[in-house]
Amino acid sequence: MVPSEENQLVPKEDMLWRCRQSIFDEMKKKFSQIESAADEPRVLCIIQDTTNSKTVNERITLNLPASTPVKRLFEDVATKVGYVNGTFDLIWGNGGSVADTTSLDQSSDKSVVDAGFEPGKKNFLHLTDKDGEQPQIVLDEASGADDRNPDRFIGPLPREGSAGVSNDYVGQNYSYTSILSKSETGYVGLVNQAMTCYLNSLLQTLFMTPEFRNALYRWEFEESEEDPVTSIPYQLQRLFVLLQTSKKRAIETTDVTRSFGWDSSEAWQQHDVQELCRVMFDALEQKWKQTEQADLINQLYQGKLKDYVRCLECGYESWRIDTYLDIPLVIRPYGSNQAFASVEEALHAFIQPEILDGPNQYFCERCKKKCDARKGLRFLHFPYLLTLQLKRFDFDYTTMHRIKLNDRMTFPEELDMGSFIDIEDESPQTESCTDSGAENEGSCHSDQMSNDFSNDDGVDEGICLESNSTAERISKAASEKNLLLYELFSVMVHSGSAAGGHYYACIKSFTDDQWYSFNDQHVSKITHEDIKKTYGGTSGSRGYYSSAFASSTNAYMLIYRLKDTTRNAKFLEVTEYPEHIKRLVEKEKELEEQEKRQREIERNTCKIKLFCLHPVKQIMMENKLEVHKDKTLKEAVEIAYKIMDLEEAVPLDCCRLVKYDEFHDYLERSYEGEEDTPMGILLGGVKSTYMFDLLLETRRPDQAFQCYKPGEVMVKVHVVDLKQETVVPPISVRAYLNQTVTEFKHLISKTVHLPAETMRVVLERCYNDLRLLGVANKTLKAEGFFRSNKVFIESSESQDRQLAFTDSQLWKLLDRHANTIRLYVSLPEQSPGSQFRRTVLQKASGDSGNLDEILPLGNMKSVEAILEESTEKLKTLSLQQQQQEGDNGDSSKSTEASDFENIESPSNEVDSSVSAENRELENQIQVSDPDNFQSEERSDSDVNNDRSTSSVDSDILSSSHSSDTLCNVDSAAIPLANGLDSHSITSSRRSKANEGKKETWDTAEEDSGTDSEYDESGKSRGEAQYMYFKAEPYTAEEGSGEGQKWLLIHVDKRITLSAFKQHLEPFVGVPSSQFKVFRVYASNQEFESVRLNETLSSFSDDNKITIRLGRALKKGEYRVKVYQLLVNDPEPCKFLLDSVFAKGMTVRQSKEELLPQLREQCGLDLTIDRFRLRKKTWKNPGTVFLDYHVYEEDINISSNWEVFLEILDGAEKMKSMSQLAVLSRRWRPSDMKLDPFQEVVLESSSVDELKEKLSEISGILLENIEFAKGRGTFPCEISILEIHQDLDWNPKVSTLNVWPLYICDDGAVIFYRDKTEEVVELTEEQRNELMKKESSRLQKTGHRVTYSPRKEKALKIYLDGAPNKDLTQD
Repeated sequence: MVPSEENQLVPKEDMLWRCRQSIFDEMKKKFSQIESAADEPRVLCIIQDTTNSKTVNERITLNLPASTPVKRLFEDVATKVGYVNGTFDLIWGNGGSVADTTSLDQSSDKSVVDAGFEPGKKNFLHLTDKDGEQPQIVLDEASGADDRNPDRFIGPLPREGSAGVSNDYVGQNYSYTSILSKSETGYVGLVNQAMTCYLNSLLQTLFMTPEFRNALYRWEFEESEEDPVTSIPYQLQRLFVLLQTSKKRAIETTDVTRSFGWDSSEAWQQHDVQELCRVMFDALEQKWKQTEQADLINQLYQGKLKDYVRCLECGYESWRIDTYLDIPLVIRPYGSNQAFASVEEALHAFIQPEILDGPNQYFCERCKKKCDARKGLRFLHFPYLLTLQLKRFDFDYTTMHRIKLNDRMTFPEELDMGSFIDIEDESPQTESCTDSGAENEGSCHSDQMSNDFSNDDGVDEGICLESNSTAERISKAASEKNLLLYELFSVMVHSGSAAGGHYYACIKSFTDDQWYSFNDQHVSKITHEDIKKTYGGTSGSRGYYSSAFASSTNAYMLIYRLKDTTRNAKFLEVTEYPEHIKRLVEKEKELEEQEKRQREIERNTCKIKLFCLHPVKQIMMENKLEVHKDKTLKEAVEIAYKIMDLEEAVPLDCCRLVKYDEFHDYLERSYEGEEDTPMGILLGGVKSTYMFDLLLETRRPDQAFQCYKPGEVMVKVHVVDLKQETVVPPISVRAYLNQTVTEFKHLISKTVHLPAETMRVVLERCYNDLRLLGVANKTLKAEGFFRSNKVFIESSESQDRQLAFTDSQLWKLLDRHANTIRLYVSLPEQSPGSQFRRTVLQKASGDSGNLDEILPLGNMKSVEAILEESTEKLKTLSLQQQQQEGDNGDSSKSTEASDFENIESPSNEVDSSVSAENRELENQIQVSDPDNFQSEERSDSDVNNDRSTSSVDSDILSSSHSSDTLCNVDSAAIPLANGLDSHSITSSRRSKANEGKKETWDTAEEDSGTDSEYDESGKSRGEAQYMYFKAEPYTAEEGSGEGQKWLLIHVDKRITLSAFKQHLEPFVGVPSSQFKVFRVYASNQEFESVRLNETLSSFSDDNKITIRLGRALKKGEYRVKVYQLLVNDPEPCKFLLDSVFAKGMTVRQSKEELLPQLREQCGLDLTIDRFRLRKKTWKNPGTVFLDYHVYEEDINISSNWEVFLEILDGAEKMKSMSQLAVLSRRWRPSDMKLDPFQEVVLESSSVDELKEKLSEISGILLENIEFAKGRGTFPCEISILEIHQDLDWNPKVSTLNVWPLYICDDGAVIFYRDKTEEVVELTEEQRNELMKKESSRLQKTGHRVTYSPRKEKALKIYLDGAPNKDLTQD
């Protein structure tokens, strides 16, 4: 039969070819798919997580193929942000192509393009809550997998926000909600209050100790006998019950620490865990007295050891029995660089005896002489729970610092203590016994110990031990030795340095023999390999630098339990709990359920800021509105109504809640027709922080609420009246950004009833940035309108409309409105001096006779009278000033000058030493007549720039900026810029220029550092400005000082301090040169304002100013602080007094003025040749000032200058500026002492001359002189242990003014020595003692200290819960 074609056999070659062709076709198909995918357009999605305030500024970016389904988009977003898919919504953002805010369909299979996404463009999405519920965070399941990794180690977790924080720790899974779910290990962690990790480690160890936990549960608290808050055992019981039954991941320890008597500050004190263990055990023993648990601590933790001394000649032994709760093991022997390798080695060293010989010989009672002896310790009894403390904290006497020893020390999981117990004595026939621990019959093996060493706590030197009892004791001890096998179950680890660190505990559970890491609130499984990593030391060989890389994470305390099946306890089962514990468990469960319910309520409660403008008080009130998400808007209004306490102010139906932006003072929208809508929907879900606020809006019963629509902008409209020069309170108008200026004018016209045709609209875009809206068809958006805006309108038909805006009266009025501030000025209590009254009356009457006859003191006008008269004349004077501004400016100036030509200087009687030049200058000060006081006429340029004083740096005065605040919303005319009465505002004349230059900075000097504001002709270079000033009496609040007078001043903040002081003259009663201005800050600190040419721009509304009487500086004068230089005193810099030096004064003249001040203020009776003045730079003495030097010519002088005054022992040696004065000090290495300072005056900078001078004053041979320059600030303190090696002795230079000395000025410190003098040899004890003395000396002088111990607060537990009752106990 012939087979058909289909059934023909295919040759092997053809089959191979077809397979190859098939593979090629498949590859071609895949390549085409890849190419098509590469050509597919991409969609860029930018998602903003708005569910939390912490994530609102974060953006998530996804670049997806256009064919990606919407369902896949949700999955990718969930993976990216760590939320459970299906617990959040995605809605379009502002940049989206879809206008509505509907959510995307999470289950849709549509592609993102079909859903409205635009390829090649940015598509903005908002991630929001779903149905008012916040998204669920994906729990981290990686920890369980990591537990199976033997290489993983659960070490100390860094605190959030600290350096070295790992990404895992601050990831999405770490939040408050994450600690509410119990760890997968089944154990509960403890919350770290701040620095209580040491406490948490110990508490977890005690909790995981079956014998301790069971005994604690058996103790019953009697509430009738003690307050549960202060009961330490009861709070421990509660904590252990919570650790055993709570469903939380971690619980608080605040109740326990409160029972210790600790306050919140204790949480910020880190202590040693071993110290805490001792103190806590002592407190528990005190609390458990006369109870079944009275001896619990001793039964579990107490052991016994013998402290003995054996004579090596006769064998006589004296010994004492001591008890212990833990065994301290040295890491590194004293004086050795090699650490013990293991715990066993350290234990052997602990009981290794030492030989007492030489000067340390022991006086033997039997030999009656000093003999060589062996001293040591022997363990007699080990406790059931053995605690070993690895002494990793030490003190380095070389560096005088506390250090931590990070050396490697191994410890076994099972420790055989049989080789360390004392089985038999070395057969001494007589012993001396002192039992210091006999009161421990209740301890483990106490029957054996009491039989062997029963001495009634006395001393008996003649005890003879019988052979039978000895053999019996040895037999019992030998059997005990074979049973001393301990198993490790707790390792308390310290990570960090001696200055601080972190504790956590690695604990083995006796239930499943699994090791766990208890690291505060984190509990996780670990392996024995992780335990080995706490041995310390390096993780590998690093060669020479191995010590620098030693791990700072190592074991600090080890706790072992005796392996004894007859005694090893298991944790009590629930059925075995005592009745009081069962009740406590139920109580804690109920409290936890109640807390859970409360958390559920909190989780569903919307908390948002609430504001309300009180309809009567007209003040903005702020509070927090807390409302359940299911409450309706109507119910929320009722709650807000009660919170704001409006029951007596307005009916409830006259209130409503609107969406409000407090920052921009903008009403975003109102909720018409949504009274029954739940608040959770209106607010967009329950959130920790909202991006907006709510305003409880009120209305009068005859009014109707305005509808606020989204997209509108709010405009506060101020109507300006040019005739009355007033600005009325704002009226709120809502507009749209796409409206034109013309449409906006018509909108305002309907509201304020002013014609739109003549209306001028001025927009204040930012502070004092005024913009006239002159383009009719321009939109508000183009003009710069935003959410909340402020405009000023004026509709008069005056000629002012024809002027340029910056030259118009409207601009001037608005400019003044924006720059006027309100200040409260406290006047001095003292009455004005007679000298000023004489000056005023001379001007008023022209008579220089007896002033008391002309006008008695009682007839002097009060501040109120001055204010009243000045206010009445204000408008008339202002109008006259405007008319005479151009015509009479020069004549008025000349008239004022002539009026004051014959005025006597107010300071003539006070300061007779004032030069003729200064008196002539002072005579030019313009003092106003109270009868003709014109405060509003004064301008910046009218004022002579007098000098005020300050003893502090006044740079702080220019650090703040004033701010413009809103006017009051009254219907009457409002104060201009924060309270200024707009009805009383009048025009001020333009500023006129002074004849001279303005003063600058802190001196009354001519301006030498900046360009003057005025040219040589005295005319202002800049545009003239209005300087408004108005004062009125003010009644201060209670407590501001009885009888003290206050002024409420409205002033243009562009006025200079000099002009401001000139305005204040009539109210203070003395010229501006005779009083000072102090600015009062919030903390009632006062700083003097001294820069006369600076403006008041740093002041803001309601700032307080205090005026104090006292002479201010004149031109050319400087305030100088004088300090006494005491080169050989511990405090070489001592403040003496403040003085005044003048430009052009010689040093000798300033010394003459200082003599009476030194005598009166400091009690120093000196002659002019007995002291010198010299430069002071910080604490360093500098150039010596010679008597003929002139200030400003030879000596640069500045404000708040400081000089040294040095009393001379003899005649002044410094005669020329070419001389050099250095301070020398001899170092005596053989005595380890430094001699006092001696001044050496050199004629040149020659090193040879210096050595010659040092040889003359010391008697050292010239060739043996060695010197070195001191370091740091005077007196260049240095430790006498370091001076011989640390200084650069005998530099190879020929002159002093070259490197490395650079001695070019007086006051350099030079140490010198005799090079043949040897350094004394010190013993280690002498060196340590000297180190302590030097450390104390240097610390007192404020210089570098070699050792500065960290101050620690002693760890105490107060049994009565009241620390103030235990202050005397340490």
